[in-house]
Amino acid sequence: MAKGRKGRKSSRGSQRNRNVPRDGNVSRDRERNGSAHRKGRSAPKKVTKIRKYRKPLNLNIGMLIFGVIFFYVVVCVILYFQTSHIVRYEVKEGSLATDTVYTGVALRDETVVCAETAGYVNYYAREGERVAKNNLVYIVDETGRLNEELENLSLGENSLSDRELMDFRNEIVNFVHGFRPEEYGSTYDFKYSMKNTVLKLANTNMLQSVSDLGGDTGGNIVNYFNAPDTGIVTYWTDGYEGLTAQEVTEAIWDDAAYEKKLMMGNSLVAAGDAVYKLSTSEDWSIVIPVDPVRGAQLQEEGFVKVRFLKNQYESWGETKLLTNGDGNTYLQLSFTNSMVTFAMDRFLDVELIVEDETGLKIPVSSIVEKEFFLIPEEYVVPGGNNGGDSILRQTFLEDGTLSSEVLEIDVYYFDDDTKEYYLDSSILNAGDNLYKTDSQETFTVSKRATLIGVYNINKGYADFKQITILDQNDEYAIVEPNMKYGLSVYDYIVLNAESVKDDQLIKQ
Repeated sequence: MAKGRKGRKSSRGSQRNRNVPRDGNVSRDRERNGSAHRKGRSAPKKVTKIRKYRKPLNLNIGMLIFGVIFFYVVVCVILYFQTSHIVRYEVKEGSLATDTVYTGVALRDETVVCAETAGYVNYYAREGERVAKNNLVYIVDETGRLNEELENLSLGENSLSDRELMDFRNEIVNFVHGFRPEEYGSTYDFKYSMKNTVLKLANTNMLQSVSDLGGDTGGNIVNYFNAPDTGIVTYWTDGYEGLTAQEVTEAIWDDAAYEKKLMMGNSLVAAGDAVYKLSTSEDWSIVIPVDPVRGAQLQEEGFVKVRFLKNQYESWGETKLLTNGDGNTYLQLSFTNSMVTFAMDRFLDVELIVEDETGLKIPVSSIVEKEFFLIPEEYVVPGGNNGGDSILRQTFLEDGTLSSEVLEIDVYYFDDDTKEYYLDSSILNAGDNLYKTDSQETFTVSKRATLIGVYNINKGYADFKQITILDQNDEYAIVEPNMKYGLSVYDYIVLNAESVKDDQLIKQ
């Protein structure tokens, strides 16, 4: 038994010996473990850091091609926005519309007729109608009871003639064409004008009824008034009846100060009140404000074609330039007809139609100015080896011997007055000596001048062509056609002259 316990004892001892560290430092481990137990926490554990696995980039030929194409597209887009684009323009024949619209004040030979007696006035001459001398224009009922008696009569139905219907139609059409929303007040003038016309047409029938009454007027006193002279009758005043062209000032165009008084039928008037106007002459005029330079040009024309915007009627007006008391410049346009057409208007919108210049029409943006050398005619040799012109320039050989060379040149203009050619300054230098044909006389290049022109691109490069401007506005210019060194119809030029340089190649 003792042997057995001994054997087990020995066996436990050998088992304990297996758990003993190899270095044999048992006391150090016990102290470390004991210290950890005393502090109340377990021994620290080793932390493992996890890193994301990166998939390796696999390049292939497709991705490389795509990258190259993308880079090329980006570069092209950048270059497109950083470079100026050359746009061509086809030269065509045309003209410039230099017509200008003005608002003019109409001046006529107008006489205001006033009432001789007080009472209710009724008109029998239609507005805008020509009356003969001693024709009946209006009557005045002093008591006012005439209308009551006329109402008791059977006046029957009134019908309008074709002429009367045409007058109504023309008046409506003229109003529609001349109406502007910003001047809505003219609608009331039109309303009263139409109402007055209707009353005058009705009064024509009433006049026959008054005649039917004969001498039995029931105590009414009815006075008949005839025209003192032949002329056009109108029923409105505005205070400008005696205005002359020399008295016109800028204040006349003040809409706020202008007042037009209309005369209505069957209304009460006092003795001395205006009852109608009579225009006795077909001679009349329109005065418009103009720029002094423009006015001088129009006066030189003598006569100018005028289009009235109210009804598109056209007539020729004689021009006269005025400088009135307010210091402004005005143009008077005088007419000898069509006064009756505009007898009811004081202000008229007119369009001046001057003679149009016809030629080659080009945009102003294509015009450029270029400097040239001026060479006398005798120093230019016409018809060189290639059919062009040439010059003989003095030069020195390698051994210092004085000689000459032939240079083919492009002539851009020839001045008939000075007998000089305009040559490109890129082939010559200031101080070059030129020989005269069959002579030893020389000419030193120095004189310069400029020409205006455009860049022709028919040959695929920017080639300067001289132009002569006949007329111009803010957008286009009319240039002389068929010039020897100029443009021709259907030529292609650069739209924006600042986008190219001399002899620059143009990509079509």
